[in-house]
Amino acid sequence: MRRIGGRDIVAAILIAILAGAIFTAPPLQTLQGLSLDILTALRGKIDGDRRDPATSPVVVVAIDGETYETPPFKGSPTQTWTREIGRVLGSISDGGAKVIGFDVIFKNSIEQSEIPFGDAPFGARLRGFDRDYLIALRQISDAGKLVLGEILSNDHPEVPYRAQQLAVRNNVRALNVHTDADDVIRRMPLSFSIDGKPVPTMAVELAARALGAKFEIVPSGAAELSGYAIPSTVPNTLTLNFRGLGRDVPTFSFADLRACVEKGDRDFFRRAFDGKVVLLGTILNFEDRKLTSMRLSGGYDGTPSARCATPAPASTAQRKRSDVAGVFVHAAAVRNLIEHDAVTELGTPARTLLTIAFAAIIACAAGALAPSGALIAWLGLTIVYAVVAVGAFVHALALPLTEPALASLAALAIMIGYRFVLADRDERFLRKSFALYLAPEVIETMVASGKMPALGGELRNVTMFFSDLSGFSSIAETMTPGELVTLMNEYLSAMTDIIESHGGYVDKYIGDSIVAMFGAPADDPAHARNAVRAALNCHEKLAELNAGHPAFAGHGLSHRIGLNSGEAVVGNIGSRRRFNYTVMSDTVNVASRLEGANKYYGTAIMASETTMAQTGDSFAWRELDAIRVQGRGEPIRVFEPLAETGAESAEQAKVAAAYAEGLACWRAREFAKAAEAFGGVANIDPASARFAKRATVLTENPPPPDWTPVNTLEGK
Repeated sequence: MRRIGGRDIVAAILIAILAGAIFTAPPLQTLQGLSLDILTALRGKIDGDRRDPATSPVVVVAIDGETYETPPFKGSPTQTWTREIGRVLGSISDGGAKVIGFDVIFKNSIEQSEIPFGDAPFGARLRGFDRDYLIALRQISDAGKLVLGEILSNDHPEVPYRAQQLAVRNNVRALNVHTDADDVIRRMPLSFSIDGKPVPTMAVELAARALGAKFEIVPSGAAELSGYAIPSTVPNTLTLNFRGLGRDVPTFSFADLRACVEKGDRDFFRRAFDGKVVLLGTILNFEDRKLTSMRLSGGYDGTPSARCATPAPASTAQRKRSDVAGVFVHAAAVRNLIEHDAVTELGTPARTLLTIAFAAIIACAAGALAPSGALIAWLGLTIVYAVVAVGAFVHALALPLTEPALASLAALAIMIGYRFVLADRDERFLRKSFALYLAPEVIETMVASGKMPALGGELRNVTMFFSDLSGFSSIAETMTPGELVTLMNEYLSAMTDIIESHGGYVDKYIGDSIVAMFGAPADDPAHARNAVRAALNCHEKLAELNAGHPAFAGHGLSHRIGLNSGEAVVGNIGSRRRFNYTVMSDTVNVASRLEGANKYYGTAIMASETTMAQTGDSFAWRELDAIRVQGRGEPIRVFEPLAETGAESAEQAKVAAAYAEGLACWRAREFAKAAEAFGGVANIDPASARFAKRATVLTENPPPPDWTPVNTLEGK
């Protein structure tokens, strides 16, 4: 994780403010509506609210396809249906309906027709055709149970026929809906100003009569109905809550109700309509279809209710559609008002602040994490927030959904761009500038802290690795400078790759020598094992280079490696103006002496007892000797790693066994036996050959009684 500084936090906040302001600005107002659509769809999937239609305070009487196909309506103009409508409305009113609202407008009357018929106009014979219908309207209206609908418009108003208006004593209310900029209906107007006075719309009027209350505009400007403060983010509107997706509204076919009137089944009307708000409207596939916030989830044209007199057509099965019949928009509004269940939306300031806060969190994540990690954080946080938003929407609270999601995604992209162009420029400079000089771990520490290295060190347990090419000076004299550089670059590159692949850090190159440490800068509990393994691999790699690389051909390079483990001070050491990340201690000096000690035994790798002990049983070893190196009084037991445990060859096992026998005899002052044991493998093992010579000398010239089996090395 990247350390995020004060400048980055300020940038994240500014980016979040910009993104939040853009995505909640009026030009993108449709995002607010899209949030409602998505929340409605998610709630329908997750919550699956399926309320019993029988509990609905609102029912719909549908002039549907069945009505158009049923006599006496089939083939006749709708103006001729008024008598039957009056009869059905009368039965509904007598059945105990609280109020009936018209979502259909009969703008004309059949009595207006002037079609010639013989010597007299046909219209003359139809005068008085609507008399029974108008009487029914008057009676139901006088009982306070009827409201006709109209469309208010300056250009093309739609109003009921004048006789109908008079019959209901101008009990007419607006059916206008509130359409958002994307032509989707998510809200309903509450009132319209007529002659300077607020007049409630159809849905509000029906709910008010059902509740026996009066719609009021309080001094604060808020609307109230029966003590319910109607939530209204968009002034003078109600945000629709399609909780049941239309399935919770019982729907009766007008054709069946007309047949029920003929049948005289008053009990059916009482069971179906007692205490209900009734909406009369059309449900057709080609007329009065509305896109609402159910458009993503799909809505239903109500739930077919029990039949009275005729069997249901085979085609009445419920079908989910992106649009619904307009009458169900009014039905939802009425139900929301009666049940105090309209959607509460956050106002613009609160929505903007929430969007900015969400974007700021993601912007900070983008500043601290890698782009892929920030994207995962955005996805995870968005999912969690969506779950919370759906939970709130179950309780009719609509939190913004698309605005925070999109604004935070934009903030993420901008923050990544900011990092690439500005913030990470310094980081890239540090990595590029110091990659060839410092350990990756040191660079990561610099980047994470935001600080350059400083003088100081710490005590760490490490394993030191020293290597040097044998007799390289004489070889270099036979080479041109170009050949020498090529050879050294190939050798040092190959050895360094192996060291670093095992977790080591190359401290420095001294000519053809390599100084490396294991266990720092990065902590490594297995530093001794990794150092020994790296030494064995380096030895194998040099053999490969000698055998197959053109630059090494004819030179037969060999090297010596010394390993020692112990406490050492590691850190930035040097002057105040210039320093290196390096290591200092006696542990380092001993490793250097062990590298040189290899030439006394003809070995390639020599490790101290402490290194051998820390590797456990990972390797096959042979003890070489107890030596006293220059500059150190205490003797050191030294060992040679042969191979990984179980991977040693038969020859290595034979030599190790003979060497161990000879060393035991040597330390027991049985020099003749030691010379014999060492001599048995002297032709294949330089260390045994050297010990055989020493044992032979001591056989002929025994040491004094105070002799100790410690080899004191005179050189480095």
